[in-house]
Amino acid sequence: MALSVRPAAEQDAPGFIALAGQVEHWFGPMVGEPGFHAVLEKHIRRATALVAADGAGLLGGLLFSAHPPAYHVRWLVVSEHARGQGVGRALVTEAMRRFVTGPGTVDVVTFGADHPGASASGARVFYERLGFTPGEPAPPGPEGGSRQVYRKTVA
Repeated sequence: MALSVRPAAEQDAPGFIALAGQVEHWFGPMVGEPGFHAVLEKHIRRATALVAADGAGLLGGLLFSAHPPAYHVRWLVVSEHARGQGVGRALVTEAMRRFVTGPGTVDVVTFGADHPGASASGARVFYERLGFTPGEPAPPGPEGGSRQVYRKTVA
């Protein structure tokens, strides 16, 4: 797979929305939610949305925010057929390279240990492999499932 990671452009929005549709069962409604579309458009305008693509289309997407020394992976999705192939790692690595400008912490809110998506998605293990460690509980997701902050300290 020839993978490229680049800033998302307006024409990538439909692909992002299609990826969101693959994970609504874990995260709650997004595809039809104007708020999700507005957040996506804001990140694309600010160049804080990244996409991973191959010749066939989008394989993943990431939304990031940086307010040094606090950094946040706001949303990360990888296509069902591309999971476990390094797409998520490539997106997070590129986000850290582009947006983390100094010492601080990078936070991401992911599934709580008791959430069905925690093991099915592999998200917790994924973040741990990237050097994130479990932190405090976070408010439940829109579908009512538990959430937890994962944090990585950067020098």
